[in-house]
Amino acid sequence: MFSFTEPTDNIIKYSPWTLKKGDDTKTVKVVKGKVQGKSVVAAIDGVNDRDQAATLIGWDILVEQSQLPTTVAGEYYWFDLVGLRVKNTQGNDLGVVDSVMETGANDVLIVKDDRDRAIPFLQGQTVINIDLDAGLMIVDWELDF
Repeated sequence: MFSFTEPTDNIIKYSPWTLKKGDDTKTVKVVKGKVQGKSVVAAIDGVNDRDQAATLIGWDILVEQSQLPTTVAGEYYWFDLVGLRVKNTQGNDLGVVDSVMETGANDVLIVKDDRDRAIPFLQGQTVINIDLDAGLMIVDWELDF
């Protein structure tokens, strides 16, 4: 599997997992796991052979938010940012955070409105303020950029 956790093998610490594919969901218990190259392999309770494991290809792994470590001030999970209204320092509405993309150098916010914008997630530079309670992010970003 590919894990979005940092470090990658942290996904093994969260159990149970909810697996989702389309409208189907199932809960599974993680027995053990390890990093193998750029991916993670895991043993799932009740999955005893390759044929059973193959039936899980293409399922998304979800964990309960309550299983995640609490963030400190200024730290955010990507899911905290998705859905926030984005305005620039001049008060112009730029749209809503649709997703966050990892680029290696820094994360990039994909903001959608009448057009898509890719805004570097650089706190204190492009990202000036995040107010989760108000559902608002203020950025230093030009309207027509």
